[in-house]
Amino acid sequence: MATIIDGRALAATIKKELKVEVAALREKVGRVPTLAVVLVGDDPASQIYVRNKEKTCEEVGIASIGIRKPASTSQEELEEIVKNLNEQEDVDGILVQLPLPRHLNAQRIINLINPSKDVDGFHPVNMGKVVLGLFDEGLMPCTPYGVMKIFEAYGIELQGKNAVMVGHSNIVGKPLANMMINKNATVSVCHVYTRDLKSYTLNADILCVATGVPHLIKADMVKEGAVVIDIGISRVNGKIVGDVDFDNVKEKVQAITPVPGGVGPMTIAMLMYNTVKAFKLREGL
Repeated sequence: MATIIDGRALAATIKKELKVEVAALREKVGRVPTLAVVLVGDDPASQIYVRNKEKTCEEVGIASIGIRKPASTSQEELEEIVKNLNEQEDVDGILVQLPLPRHLNAQRIINLINPSKDVDGFHPVNMGKVVLGLFDEGLMPCTPYGVMKIFEAYGIELQGKNAVMVGHSNIVGKPLANMMINKNATVSVCHVYTRDLKSYTLNADILCVATGVPHLIKADMVKEGAVVIDIGISRVNGKIVGDVDFDNVKEKVQAITPVPGGVGPMTIAMLMYNTVKAFKLREGL
């Protein structure tokens, strides 16, 4: 029987540890880490994500600053907001909620964020540190970093294993593939142009999937005894599902993340982790 990886429980443990650390930092430094969250427009999913992030800040003891701007906000206005947050000494982390309205250039905004405040871990400087394996020096992208914490917590060894990453986005696929390479896994990266996806997935000791295609990975595509990390999330007939056919795949694997309750809760926990880390790096702690 597969181990069902409990991302909620692991995230709760991380948040509990951070709450203790934040209280100690308040005593030591006289203030707490502060996260600024910028939301442009009225995308319903983004509004929920931002509320969850602000609620988790409160839970951990991190101060949050919410900046809400209409969808009509110009590139120049948004860039000015980011520049001002870069200059604010009492702001340790800056998060601009993606996706942005279509007329805005998201990469230009990401590039403008001070890498030492880039708690999403998307700035090219932090991405470069992912590639080089400089995890301690940079701020790592939250979702891939959460997956690495799952491997660590569940004693899942990567060294020498065949790992397959299905999906090559800048937010998940590329950084997670590099993180696994830095743990000495042999990594294949698959995407929409990959021919014969099944031939890759059947060879995977560790299979990570982040495509947003519901139930893309069927039981006959997965090796017996593999570890499966489902990072995708979709809504089908009102139900939240992942990229993996969970009910059938779980019968043949060693461990698997459910959707919801697997990787998702870890993403917000690692955002809190990054905010505390940014505070400590800026304070020289």
